Amino acid sequence: MRSQVPCIENEGDSVEIWPAIDLLGGRCVRLQQGDYQRDTVFGDHPEEIAQQWFTLGAERLHCVDLDGAREGSIVNQKAIEAIVSCASGRPVQLGGGVRTEQTMDRLFALGVSRLVVGTAALQNPDWFAAMCEKYPKKLVLGVDARNGMVATQGWLQTSQTPATSLIADVARRTTHCAAIVYTDIARDGMLEGPNLPELEHVRRASPLPVIASGGITTLEDVRQLAIQNHHGAIIGRALYEGRIRLPDILELASIS
Repeated sequence: MRSQVPCIENEGDSVEIWPAIDLLGGRCVRLQQGDYQRDTVFGDHPEEIAQQWFTLGAERLHCVDLDGAREGSIVNQKAIEAIVSCASGRPVQLGGGVRTEQTMDRLFALGVSRLVVGTAALQNPDWFAAMCEKYPKKLVLGVDARNGMVATQGWLQTSQTPATSLIADVARRTTHCAAIVYTDIARDGMLEGPNLPELEHVRRASPLPVIASGGITTLEDVRQLAIQNHHGAIIGRALYEGRIRLPDILELASIS
């Protein structure tokens, strides 16, 4: 039975919907709270998953090289190439292990549209700002937060830097960062809904567009993100487990 799509009231622009494909050992997986020991495999051929989302109406994909995030360099290049080929020019945003200019050059040459940088941006904000100037509006600041503090190294370490401080620091250094992907690690993969109060706090504090990630499970979650004027939403496990249908999400997100 088709889900009833709730009406959005008092929202801003439509919300970009980014179906997520997380890569681990060449397969499509989802983690719970960023724990590599709590992974669920949803497919051995990520490009087939990508094609499924495109067939259902997706206009863009968000991908993460989980091995790369942990190791510090891109690991799942073959799977990334297959996904980009499947996208046929539609935007593919990739994070995980993007920590050098050489890696950026290589991934852009493969056809990846935007790159998400987290660990390297925290550790060397001057370098990240310079890369934003070199690749204007093609780099995204990845802010993965645990209790409001930025996590790094594939979420394995938690810094003493508040997420909002990192966002403000980057915004002071460059105007060419495309957006922020903000992930609440405690909610990620748990199907318990996003941390709406924290997301609203981050959106109000951020001069950059915010793409929300972590825990988005229902159409009501998407509606609330639209009301809060978030730029986009990354949705993973809820799609893979059939909690919500991509066509319904896209319909809701396009209402203005």
